[in-house]
Order: sequence, then C-alpha cells, then structure tokens
Amino acid sequence: MKIYIVIPAHNEASFIGQTLDSLVNQTLLPERLVIVDDNSTDDTFSIAREYAEKHSFISVVKNESTTEHAPGSKVINAFYKGFYTLDDDFDIICKFDADLVFPENYLEEIAAHFRMNNQAGMVGGFCSIERGKKWVPENLTGKDHIRGALKAYRKHCFIQIGELKPAMGWDTADELLARFHGWKVVTDENLFVKHLRPTGMNYFEHSGRKQGEAFYRLRYGTLLALIASAKLASMKMNPFAFLHYISGYWNARNKKRPFLVSEEEGRFIRNLRWQNIKKKFV
Repeated sequence: MKIYIVIPAHNEASFIGQTLDSLVNQTLLPERLVIVDDNSTDDTFSIAREYAEKHSFISVVKNESTTEHAPGSKVINAFYKGFYTLDDDFDIICKFDADLVFPENYLEEIAAHFRMNNQAGMVGGFCSIERGKKWVPENLTGKDHIRGALKAYRKHCFIQIGELKPAMGWDTADELLARFHGWKVVTDENLFVKHLRPTGMNYFEHSGRKQGEAFYRLRYGTLLALIASAKLASMKMNPFAFLHYISGYWNARNKKRPFLVSEEEGRFIRNLRWQNIKKKFV
C-alpha cells in the first residue's frame, strides 16, 4: 500500500530529527513524506532540508502563517499546505506530529490493518510518555480514539469525510464523520509511539475554551458537553480545565458559532455518544 505522510512543524528543532530518523528507518517506507515548516523561528527548516537532501521521498514546504496561537486551525492549514503538493496516487494518507518517535514497524502494522479490514477507514496506535526511565501510555483519550498526532486515513474515507475541519476538535470530528459514512476507526493497543513532548505541557486556558467551543460546534448539546468536559478534565487531571471547557461551550452557544457538522450528522454524533455512554453501564 502506498503511504503518503504530511508533518506540520512549528519550532520543532529539538524533536523533528528524532521523528524523521524513526520514519526513514521504517520496515515499510512511505512513498512520499512532506514536512511543512509552519513559520518556525528556530532550525526546523534547516534540519528538515538536510533529511530531504539525503532521502528522495522527503520534501520540505514553507508555510508563512501567523504567530497567533490558534489550536486546531493552524495545524490543519499547515497540513493542507503540504497535502496539496502531493498527487493522488496513494492508498493511505497520514498526518503526523513532529515530536514523535515511531517504532520501526509502525507503518507496516498500520498498512496490515488496512489490508485485513476493508471497513477500516482510520487506523492508529497510541502515544506513550517517559516517566522516570520508563515509557508508559499517555492516557488522555479512550481506547477507541486516534490522537490528532497519529492520524492515518484510507484514501476513500479521507475523501468521504471531506476536508479536515480547521478548528479545535478536528481530530474528533473526522472520526465521527468517518463512522457516519460507515467506516470503522481501528486502534492497535500494542502499537506505541514515543511522545517526546507530553500534551499536558501545552495546555493553556485558551485551548480549553476552544475545546469547549468544539463541543458546541459538533452539536453535542449541553448535557453531552458537560459529560465530555468532565471526562476530559479528569483525564488531564486538571479541575480548572472543566471550567474552561464549559466556558468555551457557553460562549460559542451565546455567539451562535457556526457548526462543523450538519443537523443529520449532529443527530448521528449524539446518538453514537449516548450509545457509548450506556455501554459503560451495562
């Protein structure tokens, strides 16, 4: 299966070399790998260019974005800057972060899941973080969710869900829309990637409010938004995060922010969420 990868990178000089080392040493190499230097002020571009000079399947693109902290939209805009430099001769398209170290069989295992399951629209492993001298799971999501750092899509699924949403919550919206179109989201609990910069280090009040806004724009409704906010704050072990999520939700509702999904998709999303909640009590 032909695999294309796009890596948006903003000031990732400390990590991107390790990420690229792990990808150029895969047992199944990607056909194309595009690094998008998203207005970095460090050595990200020069490091990426060194790898491009050594490996013919790697290319580098510069993206002149703003310096504004814009969770969701910034990374998706950078992703498409790289994606549109590619042709459409791929089977799998991946959006990876630039602070990860992949096991050498990661792409081979991902491709195997797609081959074995024709209904698999998205496939991914899990992030792990270093604690002491051990790498342990970074338990910030459920076992059925693929982190935005690790997205891999079957081509036809990627086309059906439409363009990724340039907003906080895009990495939930894509999975919900994939399921809406009948695809399965497949996670491999034995496939761990090292996350060099734990997510908790990047939590800001602004991001929390944007996450709450995403609950509204995905048409969760108030009760589901409260439940999702409580769950996520618990996973992050940050009680203040709950207040930020709810504040963001109510602010978006009061301002009538545009929805990310249609009414039909919203009904499907709410029903799916309630079904998953009920399963936990059966």
